[in-house]
Order: sequence, then C-alpha cells, then structure tokens
Amino acid sequence: MIYLDNAATTLIKPYAVGAAVSRAMREAASVGRGAHGPGELAAKTVFAARELANEMFDAGGPERVVFTFNATHGLNIALRSFDLAGRRVVVSGWEHNSVVRPLAAAGAEIVPALGPLFDREANLRAFERALTPDTALAAVCHVSNVFGFIMPIEDIADLCRARGIPLVVDASQSAGVCGLDMKRLGAEFIAMPGHKSLCGPQGTGLLLVGENAPIRPLMAGGTGSVSVRHEMPDFLPDALEAGTHNVPGIAGLAEGLRFISSRGTEAILAHERELCLEAARLLEATGRVRCFLSPDPEAQTGVLSFIIDGLDSQTSAVRLGEMGVAVRGGLHCAPLAHSSAGTKGTVRASFSAFNTLSDAEGLAEAVARLI
Repeated sequence: MIYLDNAATTLIKPYAVGAAVSRAMREAASVGRGAHGPGELAAKTVFAARELANEMFDAGGPERVVFTFNATHGLNIALRSFDLAGRRVVVSGWEHNSVVRPLAAAGAEIVPALGPLFDREANLRAFERALTPDTALAAVCHVSNVFGFIMPIEDIADLCRARGIPLVVDASQSAGVCGLDMKRLGAEFIAMPGHKSLCGPQGTGLLLVGENAPIRPLMAGGTGSVSVRHEMPDFLPDALEAGTHNVPGIAGLAEGLRFISSRGTEAILAHERELCLEAARLLEATGRVRCFLSPDPEAQTGVLSFIIDGLDSQTSAVRLGEMGVAVRGGLHCAPLAHSSAGTKGTVRASFSAFNTLSDAEGLAEAVARLI
C-alpha cells in the first residue's frame, strides 16, 4: 500500500517508537502511584518526554507541557479555560471542528476572519479587521488540515498581543513540520497531537500552557499529588492531568520527538513539500485533475487536496483505496475550510518524512487508471 493519509495519522514511524511503547508496557507502571522500580521508571519516562517537548517548542519549562490524549482533548482544555458564553471569538476560515465545536458548545459567538486560500497577507488583514475591542479570544489553526495552507501565525500572534487578546493555537498540522516557538508566539495555549507529524502513537498529545493562561481543569481525579485535598492541585502540570497517564504512549511519543529533533523540521518540511509539488505536477498532467496548490511554496506543507473531474471526492478516495493508495476524501472534519475555499469536498493526499517520490508517482498512476 502507498500510505498518503498522514494528516490523519502517520502510519510509518521510527522503529524506536514501537520499541519504547513495548518496553513501557512491560516495565513501567504509573506516575506518582508507587515508590518502586516500575513506578520510578514511569515517572522518569514521562518527565524525559516533558523535557524533550519543552526544548523543542520553547514552552517555558517542562511543567508547562501537559500530556493529553489528542489535540482535541487539549483544545477542549484550552477553550474551556475561558468564559466564552455569548462572547466574540475570532477564528480563521480554515478551522477544524476540534476548534469550532467546543466553541459552539461553550455558547461563543464564532466570527471567522475570512481570506482567500493561500493568500497569507489577505488572511492577516482579515484578522486585523476582525480583532475588535470586544473580542474575548482568538483561536487559530497554524496549518489547514485540508489544504496544507500555512497561516501567518506569528503576525497574528503579534496582533493579538498588541490588542491584549488571548490566543489559542491549533498546531495539529504544524507540530513536527513547521517551526513552533511558544515563547515567540506568546500564546495562552498551543495544542497538538502526538500521532501525526510528531510520529508518536495514537492516544497521545501535548498542550503547551503559557505563563498568563487561565488554569481551569477539564476533568478532576487522581494525580498522585496533594491527595488530601478535594480540589485538583493548583499547579502545573498536575492541575490538567487527572487520572493515569498513557505511559506507553508517552514513551513512544518521546522517541518521535527525538526523531523530529534529529532530522529537523526544516528538512522534513522541504522533503514533504517536494513530494507534494511533484504529485501535483503529475496529477495535473492527466488533464482531469484540479489541484489546490499555493503559488508560493513557502505557504504550503506536504498536504495536497485535489478534485477529479466527474467523480466526487469520497468515491474517488474509496476507489483509490481499493487500488492500494490510502488517501482521504470528503470534508475532513473541516466544513468551514471548504466553505472558505468554495469546495464541497476534496481528495487529500498528505505526505510524511517516510514517503518517497515513488509514492507520488504511484498516486498519479492510480488516479490516471481511475480516470
């Protein structure tokens, strides 16, 4: 199989990831639940992963790295930390439902800052207009999961900081591919999954918590610390990590972080972007495929959406899957992005550090046979 659904979950991971998961399952117990060897190993494993993430993302200290089960979990913690009922929240036109639905559930007034696809300047100007004095929060994806469009997140962060507006960043499609600096952005929260470009297992994620972020636990329960209190601890990371950690998953995630650090995000992005551009060239050569590709390569990651003339996106994805090419069709849990781009669904091919040019060629050959 040619696996090109990495924007959903990376399938091919460094060997060390699986090995670390297996070792932790056999040898590590739970963090803070026992003064014995397996418990100590669990604590050391989890803290080592915190330190790796803190160093990679300049989080301001390992205690500001909170482990979650995925980006959606982290985004719910972040967004529910603010009182948003009836209040104005500005989002981009490219948001995933993991941002939009928690905001809707909180009763927020959701205001999209709409700009054209792949036009970073126009999207920045849209935010400049939308960030009014009565805005309670900005929640922005760093990269569109549908189109691989890299938003001008640093400029948006500067706008928010200048106007005193808290910022929550969804880094689901950028962590591990694009440079991401918590201190530079000054965001209140940055959420990311472990199972995408960080090459970790499913069921892992990170939430980076800024110095001025409000701390409001989404869940309450055991932490192994301050057990005499009925309330959750008021310090990080314990305040936001109720219950038993996914120690095997975190062990695997640590190895994913080590792989990303050794390879470098710039090199990974350049590799994925090269495959994306080659795939688009080959697909458009069929004469029956429309690719959504940025004229500025710097504005796009290795995520390529396309439409095959005469076939809807979900049928296309199913047929390609039957031919041994794993892609995704439909709305990709981001109907706002399709509304912004004027599409009703696309086929999405998303490349990883482990894909090759032959995978791009195989995709184009399969599409040509399908046509």
